[in-house]
Formats: sequence, C-alpha cells, structure tokens
Amino acid sequence: MFPAARILLALVLLVAAAVPARAQDDDAILLVAHPGFRDIDYRQTVLLAAPAPNGGHVGVILNRPTRRSLASLFPEHEPSKKVIEPVYYGGPFSRGALVAVVKTGSTPGEGTVQLMKNLYMAFRVNTIDSVIESRPNDARYYVGYVGWRPGELKMEIDRGIWSVLNADVDVVFRKDMEGLWEELLQRTKSIRAENLPGGNQAAAFAGAFSNVIFEPR
Repeated sequence: MFPAARILLALVLLVAAAVPARAQDDDAILLVAHPGFRDIDYRQTVLLAAPAPNGGHVGVILNRPTRRSLASLFPEHEPSKKVIEPVYYGGPFSRGALVAVVKTGSTPGEGTVQLMKNLYMAFRVNTIDSVIESRPNDARYYVGYVGWRPGELKMEIDRGIWSVLNADVDVVFRKDMEGLWEELLQRTKSIRAENLPGGNQAAAFAGAFSNVIFEPR
C-alpha cells in the first residue's frame, strides 16, 4: 500500500461497499507482521483481511486499541455510551472515518462486506449507527482501515511481510490484545516447524527471519 495509491484505493473500496457484498468464496485471514517490518503503522501488528468486491482486499489492524471510548468521539450520540470497549486504530486509510466489524448471522445493512461466516465489516454511517443502537457490543469499532489493490496482498505475503493464519472470531474479539502479536508469531513458527521434514525447528526459525523487510509499505 504505497502512499500515492491510498486515497484512490480508499475511494474505490468505499464505493464498492455501497451495497452488501460477499467478496469472494474465500474467507478472512489473519496477517502477522514480520519482526523486521518497521513501518510505523504496521510494526508488530496483527491484521484481519478479506477479499473486497473490487478484487483487492480490505481489513483492519486488530491489536491497536486507543484510549478513547466511542462516547468520547461522539459525545452528542447517546447510544455510543452503551459501547463498553475502547475504539481501535484500524489502519491508515480514511483515518477520520469509523468502521465496524460486526458479529451477526446476517448482513447488518448496506455498505458492508462479509469477512467470513457471521462476521461483517460495515462502512456506511447509518448501518454503523443501527448496530450501535441495536447491538452495540456485538461489534468492534475502528478509526481507519487497511486496503490493498488487486494482487497487492499476495505480493506482500510472497515478499515475507506477513505470515498467514486462519481467521478466528475469538481472536478478532479478544478482550486483551496485549501480547497477541508475539503469541501468533510463535504459532506461525510452530506451524513451519511441524511442516518441515523431520520437524527441523532450527530451519523453521531461520526461515521465519529470512527476507527481512525494512522499508515502509
């Protein structure tokens, strides 16, 4: 996600999210940042990502809670006071916009993308308002999000920027995000070791730290 493309991609994703959509057949994934990835927005992060209607991907950073409540951001909006958890920093796209990841069995309304079974990302203001008013704590709220153009996420994974795990709703809504990156990073190393002939853990460890990426995205 190079800076010059961010504004254009943000517009494309928001337009694409104007109607409820199931992006593709594949589900969401968890992305665990490589230890050598020093970009200030993504250092030691865990992301939830899923196919977007435009052929790219969309997601949020999971482990960046802020110290702000939703009510403090919208003091005139009485239903926001029902939200217990803090607002999270979701990513560098549309930093001033609120998005919601909603746990529900059916689409919460217009302007949503289905991430996986029973999990949706809502972009449209009136849909998010409806969630806050009707089931405020069945969602997590983020300022900003992350987007990738078609083929861009695959390129980043191939470069070693991200390790990939299956998405898990329990991880998405985990109460305490402290230590999540370290925990999932260790899990990716264990998976590599298990998949190597003879369980060569030393080789897995070395492989986990090869192709270190230092430049920003």
